[in-house]
Amino acid sequence: MATGKDFYRILGVSEKADPDEIKKAYRKLAKKYHPDANRDDPKASERFKEVGEAYSVLSDPKKRKQYDQMRRFGGIGFGGAGRGPRPPGGAPGPDASFSFDDLQGGFGNISDLFSSLFDLGKRGADGPPRPGASRPSGRQKGDNVEYVVEIPFLTAARGGKISVNVAITEDCATCGGGGAKPGTELKRCEECNGTGNVSFGQGGFAVKRPCPACFGRGKLPETPCASCQGRGAVRQQRKISINVRPGVETGSKVRLSGQGERGRGGGPPGDLIISYKVKPHRFFKRDGLDVHVSVPINIVQATLGSKIRVKTISGKKVVLSIPKGTQSGTKFRIRGQGIEKGERVGDQYVEVVVSVPEELSEDERRAMEEFAEASGLKH
Repeated sequence: MATGKDFYRILGVSEKADPDEIKKAYRKLAKKYHPDANRDDPKASERFKEVGEAYSVLSDPKKRKQYDQMRRFGGIGFGGAGRGPRPPGGAPGPDASFSFDDLQGGFGNISDLFSSLFDLGKRGADGPPRPGASRPSGRQKGDNVEYVVEIPFLTAARGGKISVNVAITEDCATCGGGGAKPGTELKRCEECNGTGNVSFGQGGFAVKRPCPACFGRGKLPETPCASCQGRGAVRQQRKISINVRPGVETGSKVRLSGQGERGRGGGPPGDLIISYKVKPHRFFKRDGLDVHVSVPINIVQATLGSKIRVKTISGKKVVLSIPKGTQSGTKFRIRGQGIEKGERVGDQYVEVVVSVPEELSEDERRAMEEFAEASGLKH
């Protein structure tokens, strides 16, 4: 049996790789082989599609489980990774043959399995793919794009606006997305015979995927557009303004409809999903909707009592009374000065830390000694 595609080998990970390892390997290879970064290397596009195909299967727990079962049974021949059917009472022999019939009890119809595995089924109104159906060649929604954006602590706490530069694939303005030099025509792609799809497989089954030569369009330009090299699309930096709601935290997400990758065949664009990562603040610390701060006071303030001004996340300063005899580490609560989220608002907690001077002047030292003598303290 001919060697099939080994998705683990394509991504350069082991069979026991966890989802984070798989994602890290995919991002590294996708960046390396992205067509925009390899315009003079036609093989990079094919490699890029292979990497995406491997990730689409291994990143989905259900698909990965099915794929692993097929590898164990030798369903698509992985150069020795598979095994033939086990004879009664013994281990499989090295020359044991494989039949898809051996898999029917575990997987159902093998074409259904491949349709599910490579997500080639046309989705019906209720969501799941219909077995045996091919991917629609008409209008398709564009891919969603997800970005992690760092935002300042106070912007996350109080809300505000941020600007994000996002790299998005858009229709080429020169050729209108057709890929041909203005004034020239498109011709049928010989690689896929104008269907936009190519098949791969072995034996009695095949799996379709977008043609790497024409990117699934079925046509190629006679004279490629100089602006996009015939791809019909270019990568653009788009500056997007985002309203940050008060109270967001690391991991909070916002979805911007229609701000993602362009659709195929005139389909609607995908969405842009922003994940926030809140930067730490040198003074404020967050615990849910409460804010914690640490404020130093001197030994006189702690002993005799005092009033101090404490900064809050609103930018205002609140006067806090320190009772006499306050110990270092004592916490005070300022109600309603925490983070506001919806109808809830937290408090601000102030921990006072008594600081002891490292050096004393002669007068200070003499006064301290008198205090120690009057208090009966030894030193």
